[in-house]
Amino acid sequence: MSKIIVAGGGHGGIAAAALMAKSGLDVTVYEKNSGDNMGYDWTDIFAPESLELIGLGLPDEDLFEYKTDMTFYSTNEKIAIKQDVPPDELEIKMERRDIYKYIIDYAVKCGVQFQYGYTIQAPIIEGNRVVGIKTDKGDVYGDLIIDACGCNSPVRSGLPKNWRIQNTTRKNEKFYVYRAFYNKIDGALAEDKYKVCLLPEGITGIGWVASEEEYTDLLIGRFRPFDIDEANRTADVFRSKNPTLGTELVRGGQFVEIPVRQPLSLMVCDGYAAIGDSAFMTVPIIGSGIANSFRAAKILAETVIADKTGEFKGEALWNYQYNFYKKLGSGLAPLAVVKLLLTKLKPEQLDYIFEKGILTSKEMTITANSTSFMDFFHFSPDLPMRGLSILKDKDLLANMLWAGKTMASVVGICAKIPKKYEKAKVISWAWKYDQLFR
Repeated sequence: MSKIIVAGGGHGGIAAAALMAKSGLDVTVYEKNSGDNMGYDWTDIFAPESLELIGLGLPDEDLFEYKTDMTFYSTNEKIAIKQDVPPDELEIKMERRDIYKYIIDYAVKCGVQFQYGYTIQAPIIEGNRVVGIKTDKGDVYGDLIIDACGCNSPVRSGLPKNWRIQNTTRKNEKFYVYRAFYNKIDGALAEDKYKVCLLPEGITGIGWVASEEEYTDLLIGRFRPFDIDEANRTADVFRSKNPTLGTELVRGGQFVEIPVRQPLSLMVCDGYAAIGDSAFMTVPIIGSGIANSFRAAKILAETVIADKTGEFKGEALWNYQYNFYKKLGSGLAPLAVVKLLLTKLKPEQLDYIFEKGILTSKEMTITANSTSFMDFFHFSPDLPMRGLSILKDKDLLANMLWAGKTMASVVGICAKIPKKYEKAKVISWAWKYDQLFR
């Protein structure tokens, strides 16, 4: 029987492992943390229907709640735009560790084995094939290595450069996040329960303050690394404008790196497939990735189960990437252009966009279900007036024209993804795709 190794305990890797083990395959997950210490000490949000794809329903009601609509503010915070998520598209919010427990328990029931306390260091390569992983406890060999180690995966980064699988991220492709839960000031009232500030202090990034019953949730995000001193200084700035945000750290206080970019151009080769953050499957403009990882897990598991040879060559695994792009990737990639556009905007331009109504609540209603650039752009009777406002700002117009042209090119190249794995054609397609985001 083929031996399948899932390197790292990413959500998508565990979900794929469950589906493959359920079909009778031998699957083992190798993870550095202990089973009861998986995930960050905070909550996360994802689309609940994605659980159905991997054979799960909603967890117990006491483990989740439905997410509150966000209210977005520009740099000067003079104008707010509130989301209006339809009831049938509401996401659920769960403790990250509860999400992990839920899917791990399911995977174990399906027959997945878990090996905890293994720090993964690199891939093991023989010829043109990945045949295992190096860990701090020794080498582990398998017929297929599923890379679920995250955006800084030591497996992907250790692949030979001439394989053309992107080893590292580029500028503005990762979001550096500090998230902490502080005490909630008694008697203080929040102007908005879930307040999101764009380009706070004129710095490219976001910040949010979410006032819950027992605490206030603070997130600070940048496109560059920053330290605890800067996080604390920025937290004080938020406190001056948000009276519910206390100074006592209740939990969290962690720094995390999140991929916010287009999906990986090549995510398979002989004996190897990347999934989740390892393949950059988040929604680029919000960083949400759990639902997409579950969706990808179903596609990957179906591809692996269908390979009756048990050889798991690139030709067979390409069906996973092809189907992922047809169902998800071709919609996510143009959203990465929207993200790049946001990194080009100056604070005064963002303020102008808010003041002139160029963005509306419909454009800001982006969720984990937003897997197409058409989810971001909406046609409305006032569209001509919104367009006229763009024409009046030459720099903004130039950026919008660049985004429109680039987005059209991305849509075009995604539509041309080769259906069959012919190495030269696949590499040529991947190169053209990557060039659009440089």
